[in-house]
Order: sequence, then C-alpha cells, then structure tokens
Amino acid sequence: MQPQDSSISGMSAIDIRGVTKRFTTPNGSTYTALRDLNLQVAPGEFCAVVGPTGCGKSTTLTLVSGLEQPSQGSVTVHGRAVSGTTPGVGFVFQTDAVLPWKSVLDNVAAGPRFRGTPKAQANTSARDWIRRVGLAGFEDRFPHQLSGGMRKRVALAQSLITEPRILLMDEPFSALDVQTRAIMSNELLTLWDLTRPAVVFVTHDLEEAIALADKVVVLTAGPGGTVKATFDIDLPRPRVVQEIRFDARFVDLYQQIWEALRSEVDIAYAQTTTAAKEAS
Repeated sequence: MQPQDSSISGMSAIDIRGVTKRFTTPNGSTYTALRDLNLQVAPGEFCAVVGPTGCGKSTTLTLVSGLEQPSQGSVTVHGRAVSGTTPGVGFVFQTDAVLPWKSVLDNVAAGPRFRGTPKAQANTSARDWIRRVGLAGFEDRFPHQLSGGMRKRVALAQSLITEPRILLMDEPFSALDVQTRAIMSNELLTLWDLTRPAVVFVTHDLEEAIALADKVVVLTAGPGGTVKATFDIDLPRPRVVQEIRFDARFVDLYQQIWEALRSEVDIAYAQTTTAAKEAS
C-alpha cells in the first residue's frame, strides 16, 4: 500500500491537490462532498476509485472534466489548471448517453463532426471504431434496437473515437448482467490498450476494480470523502477478467483492499440507517 501523498515521477495526467468541494443543498445548507482530496494519475495509467455511496467518487470525475470547479485546492490535467470543460477528456456515464434519434454510425461520428471533421472522414473513422467494438453490420441500427451491452459498446466507441488522453468512467457497466459485464470489461481493456489514455474508473465492485486497474484508490465515507489508501495492482497484463480473479495474488489484493474499504462501508451504512430513522 502506498501512502496517500505518494508522488508520480514526471508530469501527471491528472493532479488533484488539496481539493474540497462543497454544494448548497435545496434547504440552503452546505454539503461537503470532498475534503482535502489528493490524487494523481500518470499518463496511460488505469486508476479505479472505490468507496461507499456518497463518498464523492462521481464528484471527483466532474472536477477533472471541468463540469464542476473545486471550492478549494487545484485540479490540473497534463499540467494545465482545469478552468472549464477540459479538452482531450472522454466521459462514459452510468446511463447511456447515446442519442436515440441517431443511428449507431451517426452517434459514433457525432464527436468528430462536432469538432469540424468533414462528414465522409468522420463516417470512415466511425465505421472503424464500430468494427473495433464488435458492432460491424449494425451501423444503421438505432439505440432502441440494441441490447444494453451493445449500447454500451456504442458509448465506448463515441468516447474513444476522439482518442482522448484521459477517459473518465462512472460505473459504466453497473446496469449490465454479470456475463455481459465481464465481456465488456475485457473489451474495455483491449480498446484501452490501443491508445492508452489515463483512465479514472469509478465502481462499487471491488473485483471489477482489481481486475481492470493498475491501482485502486479507496475513498472514505462521506460527507467529506478523501483518499484513505492507494493500492498498486501488480497483476500481469494482458488480463482476462473472468480468469484473473482465480489468481492467488488477486485474492490477496482483494483481502487487503477490502480491509481498508469495509469500515467505510459500515460507516456509510450506519449513516443511512440513522437518517432513515430520523426521517420516519
């Protein structure tokens, strides 16, 4: 286990320093989502972030993307302070972000077209990425004609076609069944290896985090979530998600990380139970 403030040699792809993020609630009070958060992700590194509900995992992603600004502290991407929507960043959300009125081809080509790429060139690139995610032959289909796993493939192609230097993923596979989730995890690793963006992958699934990542960051229970511990995942690559879980080192890492995570889950559960009793 690394200390929380361990530094990464060279310039980090993502550098979050002393970040606190507060929100104003509907009743006018202040809620602190993150407090004194420090997190660095190296170029090409796959970082998974785990923690109980309400610990600030998704807020961390919005700060990196520039959708939110920190109340205190700094967020830099490739050495530049984040002051607005961050260029070179792809974002895959928990729910589908595909446009229901557009075909698969038009959905995947939308990013390049928005950036000014000529239609023919954008469509050629889109067809290539549709092939890479295993959807060749489905270019003219619409989202409602696809399964959940196929729509998630479209979302990955949408994000990766622009070859982002940073890829943010907010529980992207949580709505999928177990078998499809494992298949999508393997496909993600294959696609990630093509261009090696820095990845921040938020998940509640500790096994998923270990199977995918180079390091796993554990956040404390909210309010005021912060980094509790960081674990290097020294499992060999390439990995097959369904098989790596049987590796003895995987089991050892799971036990170590769960020891750090378990108390935070207990705290979050106790907070939820208390709040429910007070509301009843």
